[in-house]
Amino acid sequence: MVDNGDMNDNVNYHATGDPQLDKAIHEWKTWDKNPQTRAQVEALLQSGDEEELRRRMCSRMTFGTAGLRAAMGAGFARINDLTIIQSTQGIYKYISETFPDFSSRGIVVGYDIRAQEASGCTSERLAKLTASVMLCKGIPVYLFSTYVPTPFVPYAVMRLGAAAGVMVTASHNRKEDNGYKVYWHNGAQISSPHDKEILRCIEESVEPWSESWIETLADSSPLSSDPLPDICKSYMEELDSICFHRELNIKSPLKFVHSSFHGVGHNYVQQAFQAFGFPPPIPVPEQMDPDPNFTTVQCPNPEEGESVLELSLRLAERESARIVMATDPDADRLAVAEQSDGSGWKVYTGNELAALLGWWMLFNWKESHPDPADTERVYMLATTVSSKILKAFARLEGFHFEETLPGFKWIGKRIHELSKTGKEVIFAFEESIGFLCGSVVPDKDGVSAAVVVAEMATYLYSKNLTLHQQLDNIYEIYGYHISKTSYVICNDPPLVSRIFGRVRNFEGTGTYPKSCGGYSITHVRDVTTGYDSSQPDKRSVLPVTKSSQMITFTLQNGIVATLRTSGTEPKIKYYTEFCASPGKSDISSLEEELERVTQTLVEDFLEPEKNNLIRRLI
Repeated sequence: MVDNGDMNDNVNYHATGDPQLDKAIHEWKTWDKNPQTRAQVEALLQSGDEEELRRRMCSRMTFGTAGLRAAMGAGFARINDLTIIQSTQGIYKYISETFPDFSSRGIVVGYDIRAQEASGCTSERLAKLTASVMLCKGIPVYLFSTYVPTPFVPYAVMRLGAAAGVMVTASHNRKEDNGYKVYWHNGAQISSPHDKEILRCIEESVEPWSESWIETLADSSPLSSDPLPDICKSYMEELDSICFHRELNIKSPLKFVHSSFHGVGHNYVQQAFQAFGFPPPIPVPEQMDPDPNFTTVQCPNPEEGESVLELSLRLAERESARIVMATDPDADRLAVAEQSDGSGWKVYTGNELAALLGWWMLFNWKESHPDPADTERVYMLATTVSSKILKAFARLEGFHFEETLPGFKWIGKRIHELSKTGKEVIFAFEESIGFLCGSVVPDKDGVSAAVVVAEMATYLYSKNLTLHQQLDNIYEIYGYHISKTSYVICNDPPLVSRIFGRVRNFEGTGTYPKSCGGYSITHVRDVTTGYDSSQPDKRSVLPVTKSSQMITFTLQNGIVATLRTSGTEPKIKYYTEFCASPGKSDISSLEEELERVTQTLVEDFLEPEKNNLIRRLI
């Protein structure tokens, strides 16, 4: 509980001489009632660190790919009590303008396990302050009583008919970060124009209402209720819609190891396995309990592969388990590894796992819908930087495939649009190990994906096939899709702008590169500027996103390469994929060609600034 003293206490205020900074500091010290974040600002003033004060005070967080995400601590550019209250006041204002029945529909609020002692910020506390803002205005709040997987919030929004949902989480980001993810009434993450309108409303609602600070409202208000028992029960029951072989699951000889990466996933993955008829997976004991310091992993992101899965893999070897699964800290992403006889562990990329899951969902759909005409209403979706393997499926199988901009908010939005016309999305994914199986949740979901992978593996092993063998079968039928995904770290936004500006003016003003790795570039699509050379009018079909950077190159040999900035981390990501025709292929030749193009992409387009970049090894 914070100090509820005089909000206008400006003791020890020191002017810096910068009018903009002085105004921001004055507002902070007037409005903030958390003694720990107030003390952080005071310490920076006393030390004269104006550069750090300016970074924290003179800019405001904006809605990115996954809502708000930043380091915890004092300042308008960080996640803290005050900025969460301001954001929620803006959301209240916007939803009140949009939904006349907001006071009867209410809002869902969930949270993960993050915490920072220095600022007094915990996800639970920030969730309670979010609830308080709504409750003091008479809005019902469905506040989960404990940490939950992120997918539970959009699921609850839809099941309860709420106007919106908020999840306090920074997913797989470093331990210093936290975030604030907002869902719309359709269960999809907010996208344009809602994000911009919410920011407008936040800027019109920056002064906190006195009642917004009453954290105890979340526990005492009759308008506050806990949806967890009903939501968890109905979620587990609805998993039955994507459980196809319960009789095999019950007698499965396979053992599975699961790591929750110190996050929220352990209890919920255990329950999901039981819902499918499996015994619970073997948990990694060092990582099964919530720990905001993520003490056993350097980076709490299972997408990083074998280096962060070491405890899981060693446990699996001791327990003779063939399959390892890891959910990220808020359990909306899933990593999978499989032990192959005599050749160690195969850690699947997001694109490889999507090939398997896409095949599996289609295989079971066709089993229960033998009429080929039914396939006409089936869709699969993927983000534009993800593998084109689903496109290859669609070409041969007769269903529909569409691409969206990166981020599941675009997938969720498209699912909602398609559902209104009677279409059904049976699978969607993004290459960063985010998967949607069936229609339980219109967002990526590591809990349901984990148990679907377990059932798929059980079925394949009953046919004497491993996941890896089935992946090869898929590639032989639909064509090998070999991809590379990596990134460079760049903490300097002006440098990012210079890098992409150089690419857009590569051989003179307004000219993009003409070749890469010895191959001509046949098409360029730049969704930041809205340019697409493949279209008759040169305008991108995908929405223009001026707030982020993304350029895609299509080469004459069929390789597709993309450079883009991350919406959640200080990274420039690069993606390359070779899409071969169906039938046998010389895999080593394809891999060599892709490697050459990828190296050239990085060395020619990014690494002229290499002294200022930290590159992850491919």
